[in-house]
Amino acid sequence: MKKWCLVILALMLCGCSASTKTAETEAVKNDRPVLRTETGSEEKNFTVFAMDTVMQFQIYGGNDDVEEKVRGKIEELEDTLSVTKEGSPMWNLNEKKNENFAEEFANLMLQSLKLCKDTDGALDISAYPIVKAWGFTTGEHRIPDEEERKALVSRVDYRKIQVNGNTVSIEPDMMVDLGSVGKGYTAEVLANLMKEEGVTSVLFSLGGNIQTVGTKSDGSDWFIGIRAAEEDRYLGGVSVTDKAVVTSGGYERYFTGDDGQVYWHIMDPKTGAPAKNGLVSVTIISDSGFLCDGLSTALFVMGPEKAAEHWRSHQNYEAVLEDDKGQIYITEGLENTFKPVDLGTEQEIQVIRR
Repeated sequence: MKKWCLVILALMLCGCSASTKTAETEAVKNDRPVLRTETGSEEKNFTVFAMDTVMQFQIYGGNDDVEEKVRGKIEELEDTLSVTKEGSPMWNLNEKKNENFAEEFANLMLQSLKLCKDTDGALDISAYPIVKAWGFTTGEHRIPDEEERKALVSRVDYRKIQVNGNTVSIEPDMMVDLGSVGKGYTAEVLANLMKEEGVTSVLFSLGGNIQTVGTKSDGSDWFIGIRAAEEDRYLGGVSVTDKAVVTSGGYERYFTGDDGQVYWHIMDPKTGAPAKNGLVSVTIISDSGFLCDGLSTALFVMGPEKAAEHWRSHQNYEAVLEDDKGQIYITEGLENTFKPVDLGTEQEIQVIRR
């Protein structure tokens, strides 16, 4: 197996340096991200389709009814967070512009608004009208003209969402969707539930949002593959324990317009169009699935320089970034855990340092 070449670049991001990791392709085989363990006698495997995605669970230990409780919790969360299910609290909020939520979900709204502020609006939970206008909610894709995009942007502003106690209110022309944090939040809730049910080792994927509990059944770390923006290729993988790993990329949902350009579903709230600020894939690793989900979108919208600045000012997560030239960046905390895939060519890995 060939070594990855260590190259010191003229730094694109202030404070970056090169990484010296060696590749391992064996652990990165399956589709995004990797679910790979050894089968044991206490292993439980099941699949749930919810939140418009396939959810796969691999559980070791726990009470006999843990699967039933997991399924029930997923149904409860979907019934609240769905923007398309008539009569759900989120649907009611968008239709009536005022809704009383259960305390758990009012708190989730507050958490989401805090993250919107923390990312200076790169994440904006009121961007749903933009996503809808481009046809990503129906599959009937279209390209709004400049005038329409300006009108859409004028309807987006998380600062106008009001939370008073458990009551959430929005402006008449606004719509809210927690899809940018919903699966990550769900994964976090499910991980805590399974711990309470005596589960000692879990790996599960909610449509690619990976959450782990404990180590693998043999005591070793989980190894999670990170897909590249290019089809059927991986950037590498990370070894984790008790972490969430979430990737956002333009390859997930996109369409090709009559003009031959590719338009993806990750929208820039400030332009009303797909975010094209230099990144094509962002992976976040953290204790919090909610944080991973929201930041994977926000940093994608920010672009590499602002993403690096955000990490330096927070450092409560790690990140793997791929830019539109194929350059890979990892944050400093991943130097010893990120393993790039050996493609038999020289590869430059930049480390974002404090």
